[in-house]
This record gives sequence, C-alpha cells and structure tokens, in this order.
Amino acid sequence: MTFSPPRAPRHAVPNTRFSMTAQNKAASGRRPKASSAAADPANGKQEQLARYTAEPVAQLTTNQGLQIPDNHNSLKAGVRGPTLLEDFILREKITHFDHERIPERAVHARGSAAHGYFQVYKSMSQFTCADFLQDPQQKTPVFVRFSTVAGGAGSADTVRDVRGFAVKFYTREGNYDLVGNNIPVFFIQDAMKFPDLVHSVKMEPHHGMPQAASAHDTFWDFASLMPETTHMLMWAMSDRAIPRSLRMMEGFGVHTFRFVNASGESHFVKFHWKPKLGIHGLAWDEAQKIAGKDADFHRRDLWESIEKGDFPEWELGVQMIPQDKEHSLGFDLLDPTKLIPEELVPVQKIGKLVLNRNPDNFFAETEQVAFHPGHVVPGIDFTNDPLLQGRLFSYTDTQISRLGGANFHELPINKGVCPFHNFQRDGMHRQTIARGQVAYEPNSLASGQEFRVDGGSKGFQSFPEEIDPPKVRRRSPSFDDHFTQARLFFNSQSAAEKEHIIAAFRFELSKLEVPSIRQRMVDNLAHVDEKLARRVAEPLGIGAPDAKAAAGRAGFRDFRISMAVEESPALSMAGTGDGSVRTRKVAILVADGVDSASLKPIREAIEHAGAQCKVVGPRLGSVTSASKRQIDVDATFINSPSVMFDAVLVPAGKEGAEAMARNGDAVHFVLEAYKHCKAICTVGEGVALLASLGIGPGTEAAPAGVVVAATPVNNLGDNTAAQEVAQAFVAAIAKHRHWDRANVDAVPA
Repeated sequence: MTFSPPRAPRHAVPNTRFSMTAQNKAASGRRPKASSAAADPANGKQEQLARYTAEPVAQLTTNQGLQIPDNHNSLKAGVRGPTLLEDFILREKITHFDHERIPERAVHARGSAAHGYFQVYKSMSQFTCADFLQDPQQKTPVFVRFSTVAGGAGSADTVRDVRGFAVKFYTREGNYDLVGNNIPVFFIQDAMKFPDLVHSVKMEPHHGMPQAASAHDTFWDFASLMPETTHMLMWAMSDRAIPRSLRMMEGFGVHTFRFVNASGESHFVKFHWKPKLGIHGLAWDEAQKIAGKDADFHRRDLWESIEKGDFPEWELGVQMIPQDKEHSLGFDLLDPTKLIPEELVPVQKIGKLVLNRNPDNFFAETEQVAFHPGHVVPGIDFTNDPLLQGRLFSYTDTQISRLGGANFHELPINKGVCPFHNFQRDGMHRQTIARGQVAYEPNSLASGQEFRVDGGSKGFQSFPEEIDPPKVRRRSPSFDDHFTQARLFFNSQSAAEKEHIIAAFRFELSKLEVPSIRQRMVDNLAHVDEKLARRVAEPLGIGAPDAKAAAGRAGFRDFRISMAVEESPALSMAGTGDGSVRTRKVAILVADGVDSASLKPIREAIEHAGAQCKVVGPRLGSVTSASKRQIDVDATFINSPSVMFDAVLVPAGKEGAEAMARNGDAVHFVLEAYKHCKAICTVGEGVALLASLGIGPGTEAAPAGVVVAATPVNNLGDNTAAQEVAQAFVAAIAKHRHWDRANVDAVPA
C-alpha cells in the first residue's frame, strides 16, 4: 500500500528544476514583509491583503482540500468509455469554470489599477477635519483604477474617450473614494439623463457596432439635441481624450464637494490630480494604430513602469471657495458642466499620490474593486449637484448587481483598514461571523447596558445646509449657459491643439450616416466659435453653420454667464510637466554595419537623462556592428513599430544605414515617427532614412524636433561630441511632440 506524500505548507513555493518566470519573481518581490508593514502605515492594506493571498504549491486539490491525483483525465467506464456522472472532480472544475465571469461594469469596464499611498504636505485642519489630511508624516494606502468609459472590458486602451480616475483611500476613519475622470466637467447636468447618454454612446443595439467609439449616429444625435453637452464635447475632441499614458493625464473630482472643519465651517472644493510628468496626448492616427498593434498599451505602460521602479506620481490640488462666496464667480458651482478657471481660484497643491505596487491578481483586485462617491469620511461632504446626487444611488446599486450581493464591501480589495461594526446581516457571500443574539439598535442585551446611537456628536456629520422649498422637477435657470465655458476652453488651446479639435470633430461627424445630425452639431458649434464651426463643416457635405437654426431648437437656452477671463492657460496641455525625459521610450534602429563606437556614448547619455532605450532591428538576436561587435536586439521593426515609442535614434554607419534604407519596414518606422511629430535623431549616415523627406547631411535647418548630427569623434575616450548630440536629442524629446512640424500630412506613413 502506498501513501501520498505529506501536504506541502499552504504558502510554500516548491523547489523544482524550472526557473521562475519574470512575472512570478516580480510578484514575489511585491509581497510586503511583516516588519515593513508594521513600520509603514501605508503598507497596512498590503498586510491585510496578504492574509487572503495564496501562493503556488507542488500539488493540486479540490476546493475542499482533497488532493487530486490526475488532472489530465476524467473518470470513465473503461479507457474508451463514457465519462461517469460520479466524477465530482471534473464536475467541480467545469462548474467553477462556467461561473468564473461576472457582469462587467456598464461603464468604465476597461480598467487598469495599482496600489500606492497618499501623503498630505501640511495639515488642512483649517478647512477640513478629515483625518488623512492632517499629518504630513502619515501615508494613507490607496488603490487607484483608471478606465475608459464607453468600451467593453476587452476593448482597446487608446480609443478616443473620457478616462476614469478613481482613488480609494483606506483611511483610519473608513474608506474614502474620490471617483472622477481625466476631464473636469461632464456631458450632462442631471443624473436623469445618464442612462440616455450611455445608451447613445454604446454600441447601437440593432447591430452591436461600433465598439468603444463615439463616432456614430446615436451618440451625436443625442449630443446635438442636448446643447449642455457642448463644453464636454470640446474636451472629448481634444488630445485629453487620447492620452499618451495613464501616468501623463490629469484627474478631477468633476463635482463640487464640501470641506467641513471641526467647527462646522464649510468651503466648497474642487479636486485636481496634477501629474508630475505633465499632460501629454497621442496623435489621432497613432492612437488608432496602437489600438490594433497593442490593445493593452496603457495597461502595459502602467504595469511596466511600476515594475521598473518608475513610480507614477500626482499632486492633489484643491480649489476652495468659502460658503458665503458661492455665487461670486458668475456661474453655478453645482453645475457639473462648468469648471472654475484656475486664474480665478488658484489650485493649491496639498499632497502627493504615488503608485508603487502592481496588483497580484487582476480579477480579485482591479475587477472586484468597488468605488462609490458616497464613500466619504468626516470632513468631506456632498453638494446638491444633481448629477452627483444620482451617482450616490447608482454606484451602490450597480455593485450589488455586478458583485453578487450587498456584501461586496467584504471582498479583500474593498475592506477598510479600520474596524467596522453595524447590524447589517446575512446576504449572499457573507464573510463576517457576527457573534451574539443582538442584530438591532437600540439594545441592552449585547453588553448588559443600553446601547443607543441617536444624535451623537462623533462620526460623520452632514453639513446643515438650508434647503429652499418648494419640491420641483425643474432645472435651475443658473444652469442654462451651455456655450461660454466651451468657448473659454477653445480659446485657451494652442494653435496645434485647436487644429486637433477641429480634425476630431470632422472625423467623428464624417462617420455619421444622417447628414441632418452633422448639420445640427455644427449649428451648435457656431455658438462656441464661428470659425471653428465653419472649419468643422467644410469637408462634411452639409450647409454652412447656422447659429439661428440652433437657437430655434428645443433645448437651446439664450442665457449667458459673464466670465472674468476669456482664456485660461491652465486648460492647455502645452508646456506641462517637469521638462524631463524620465520614462520616455526611445527606439534605436540597427542593422548589420551600424557604428557601435559612436552609438554607445549617445545611448548612455540618453539613458542617464532618464529615457529608456530599446534596440530595434530586422531580426531578434543580434546584429554585427561595423567594428564586428555584437549588438543585442530587443525587438523588430514588425513586432515593435514606431507607435510604441516616443522618439527614434538612427545611428551612424554606412553599411547599416544602407541596409535600413533598403528595408521598407525601417524606412516606414522613421517616416511614421516623423508624421506623428516625434523627436528623431540621425547620426552620420543614418540620415539616409530621411532622404525621402528631402533631409540630408547638408540640410541647414532641420524640421522641428529633428536632430541631424555628424558622426561624433571620440578622441582617447573624450565623449564630448557624443554628449552634445545626446543633449540636443534629449531637449527634443522633452518637448513630447513637435506639433508645429510642417507638412506632416504629406508624409506617406
């Protein structure tokens, strides 16, 4: 009789002759040590999650812990006979598999997330009693989820769309969720219209197309009949809707909230997340190509940056307005289609957000996390924003549907790090085992003394706002201006940004099958800017924009607010960031015969500045340089095209340059990067790849962002010349894109 070996410890990692994958090594490194968790409060959530985390072991069991001897064959009546109903191991495995999927989010289904911490710069006690905003030494653990809005969970990352920016703070007073977007306003003013908005932008129900796109009739039919969408449409047609990276976009709370201090004094507050790397976007052609080349582009970028230790960072900013100044700005703070220009109320940066750890399991964390704008802590309260008020109901409702019941707060990723206690009981998937006979309040049986919670002074206190009667189902007249801030946004953009907005409107409206919808939309745009409307209408096969026609339609309002500023530079993406090239991805193109001697110091200088270089060639393995050295190749022209990179370096070397000039994929790589206005540096003979653009060694004034350098000479280890080439290239990369580059539309790429 043989006996099975003793069961391995639950968390043991087996010793085998196989090496761990890079992913498993990284996951092992992400697990917090008990000592570090105790020393750093920001690790408290990690320590809690570790109690629910299972490691791989050297055996298989059923969900009941029974060891499985054979995971390749079902139980049969003979080796060629039918499978037996008796096979409970097969039934358990198949049944679990059949139920692994849960309903995806109705919106924000496509998401990526990370753990990190928030740290306030100084006490905010003058404005709020929120505990996590008091102690500069305290690090509050957070979980942040970024998302697109319209597409399904399997849609591409780089579609034109609003991006969700949701932050869950695991504070000592309970979980606080700041559930916002990368755009500070929204399409609609009242939650009553949210289902209509989403139904319009989702796939059209008769044929299920298009996926993750607003360029279709139903969305623009709705938008053109709802002038209140105009301000948001300007943002959605800007480069904000096609971010270069999740690490390079702003976040906003969208709504106006309240700060309330210990004395009960209230300030209205708008929340901002300011990325340290600046706000940067993709070219539209580039975004579409990335969607086909790497649908996980943003998710991969976030994951890899954190794994490499390049932790994304934002600063939390607030705009605060005293309670008695609510009506001083000329527009209604409760209107979610309006923003507060930073020139009128400056953003005060009060803390920083750092993401430093990837999830261990996508489903258990990123998919099961449940955000809700109603998850607040003492010192933060709501306003009467009618869109926010609807969200306060909707988010709980949708989590119950998606996560299978009312106990979703007990899932590990949703559990707070502070104790919780109430008399809510039972329900599907209940985890807590509540002792005792008492499940109600007030009571005297739990402790032998009367327990009553009835008007206490501790805990969350709603701000005692005076409410004006009567009860009505009407929109406030102070919400009626739908165009002034849309004009402010457009006026605040750089020349290139304006051109991108015009091109985006043209693309979206050109996809419509019903010309009258196009006409309605450009008629509305005439109330934003007449030149904008005319430019958009030109290639669409419709009449000239007619502002009077728009004014005669239902839903139009004549009311206009008076803005104290006509432009707000803070609304432009131009010139944002710290000016560095940290985490920028540079492709170094190679072929047999490139000059490794001049390439080496240039590459080292670029990487020293913080950029990340990847060698791209015609094949994997290596190429042989002109000096017969082997250069390792990381990727090929085919599997890592130019849209995966921020800049391109073509090294010197006559044979290498000639080989690449004969390779259509290499030439296309450089031309496409040029078309997308990226920084390009050619050294020596490498300029041959730009020959079709009329750029050669004798070019006196290279186009914007193009560095054409002679082969640097290294004398006895003196790399001064190479350093100068690298510095010029780094300066070009630091500008992100050179949108002023001329005639890029003529480039065949």
